[in-house]
Amino acid sequence: MRSTRFASGALVVAGALLACGCGGNSGSKSAGGCTDVEKPKPRRAESLQAPTQTLEAGKTYRVDIETNCGDFTITLDQRTAPKTTSSFVALVRRGYFDHTIFHRIAPDFVIQGGDPTQKGSGGPGYTTVEPPPATTRYVRNTVAMAKTATGASGTAGSQFFVVTRVDAQLTPQYAPLGKVTSGQDVVARIGKLGDLQTQEPTRTVEIERMSVETS
Repeated sequence: MRSTRFASGALVVAGALLACGCGGNSGSKSAGGCTDVEKPKPRRAESLQAPTQTLEAGKTYRVDIETNCGDFTITLDQRTAPKTTSSFVALVRRGYFDHTIFHRIAPDFVIQGGDPTQKGSGGPGYTTVEPPPATTRYVRNTVAMAKTATGASGTAGSQFFVVTRVDAQLTPQYAPLGKVTSGQDVVARIGKLGDLQTQEPTRTVEIERMSVETS
């Protein structure tokens, strides 16, 4: 199946799931602050159950993302999006994102990951729906969830994007996840590793591991 492209400024992902296996390993250092790695093999689609509990009130949740181009941290916005953030944390804790890639890198727009099938069409087998506030803006280092073109506002599976433009000028229909609060230079570095026309990565950027910390 062809990966879904950005259409009319909207971030979309296809709804079908594709099947394959898993892998990926490190290589040598190269210019630009990234380590050369073999592209991990696509994984089989899973059919998971949505979490039934939200995150603990009063706590701050951060997701640390280790990549072959450096590490960055997302501080989650559980007040605005309790269902979306709870789902994301549950997926992180089960290792869902480990050894996946940023399959879409649109220079000066977004980087997008969270699909183990690598086709831009995968997901965890369930969705959450949490329409964002009408005042939501997708500015640089904002993290939100991608959705299908026909999905209801705030629909989310596992695919997420990080804005690399000053203001992506997207309509408020993508469930907010949080904001990059450290490693912004790493996000900027990754954001340059895509083809301007096709939005395909020009090199493999692997999410080696995600982990959750609280305070």
